[in-house]
Amino acid sequence: MGNIVYIGTSLDGFIADRNGGLEWLEAVPNPDNDDLGWEKFLEGIDAIVMGRKTFQTVLGFGVGWPYPKKTFVLSSTLEHLPAGFEGEVEIINGAVAGILRALNFRGYKNLYIDGGTTIRQFLSEDLIDELIINRLPILLGGGVPLFGELPEPLLFEHVQTTVLLNEMVMSRYRRKK
Repeated sequence: MGNIVYIGTSLDGFIADRNGGLEWLEAVPNPDNDDLGWEKFLEGIDAIVMGRKTFQTVLGFGVGWPYPKKTFVLSSTLEHLPAGFEGEVEIINGAVAGILRALNFRGYKNLYIDGGTTIRQFLSEDLIDELIINRLPILLGGGVPLFGELPEPLLFEHVQTTVLLNEMVMSRYRRKK
């Protein structure tokens, strides 16, 4: 598996609205509360690497820590974790290639990479092996983009596309090297 992005986007490629909000992710009704393959995805990863902004967004949900896997928060400014997160969450910093080597050395080989800036950093270093993108039928017209500039093009191959809840499109891409 390697380093995997699993994320929801708007049709116009944004992962958060202009105010950083995620409410639009609930634009598609899910009456049966289907996890849409989320649990199966989590079973295949060893740990999560997310950025500070994403970490703070998750904390703002007010539901406790929702991830069953060890989480590493990539931050150069966060010095301490809020009480109660020790053991579940660890702050890391440095260049992403070095962080990746250190996590792999610790036995974390299959990583879920989350958060716009973090994803873009891993992509700019060509360190993403797979993209799973859930596209919702909404145009935000602005916000936090999933992708940004890259030093050179990265070629991915299409693996699978599935329609979820008759409205959302999940596409999987694997890095061609």
